[in-house]
Amino acid sequence: MICIKEATVFEGNPNIKTYELDVTSLESIDKAKEAILNDYKSIDVVVNNAGVGYRSFVELSEDDKIDAIVKINWLGVVKVCRAFIPCFRKQNKGQFINITSIAGLVNLPLGSFYHPTKQAVESFSECMAYELSDFNISVATVQFGNVPSNFQKNVTKSQESTIDSYNKMMKCIDGIMSRKTSENHNLSISILEKIYKIAENPSKGFQKYAIGFDAKLMKNIRRFLGYRLFDRLIKRYVLSQ
Repeated sequence: MICIKEATVFEGNPNIKTYELDVTSLESIDKAKEAILNDYKSIDVVVNNAGVGYRSFVELSEDDKIDAIVKINWLGVVKVCRAFIPCFRKQNKGQFINITSIAGLVNLPLGSFYHPTKQAVESFSECMAYELSDFNISVATVQFGNVPSNFQKNVTKSQESTIDSYNKMMKCIDGIMSRKTSENHNLSISILEKIYKIAENPSKGFQKYAIGFDAKLMKNIRRFLGYRLFDRLIKRYVLSQ
């Protein structure tokens, strides 16, 4: 998913075509699919990258914000995959690469809405891979940390409240997210290179790929420490800042 105005940077490039696509709209998905199939005889890879952020406390959360993140981050992936499965099945080949996040691997403060959507994509992708194994269709998920992009700037947040504990936690997490985003200078290139390699050499069935130091570290820490020690670690080194 890319903003329409941003797609203009590809104008004049004969090797790149852009299509308007709203992953929350079945009509838009079908229209984009039809346009793509009119331009190309086959489709090798579908990358689901559309996503938004919502950083809020459960008590202060808003229904429209919850609905929006679920429709884009989770159901958007489901609907796009569902639309293109028949193409892949007819071709007897294809690959879905679904972008998740560190949030798809671990649970962190103020992730009550973003994290479940990413973990849902992880579960969905793995389950779907079983269904598609007879048709030479592979499924991969890709997890990484904060990328130097506008994502964090566009994250929707709950308003400052009269609850001091909430305000302190939000400030703490905002600072960490901003710092990590600025530190990951080379992560964007690493992600692009890895996705290209996955697309060029699709694995059979289902595969998970963690990219970058943050994702690999969090994945291993959570795996080896277990819930209780991981919980203590987060409270001591994240929430105490």
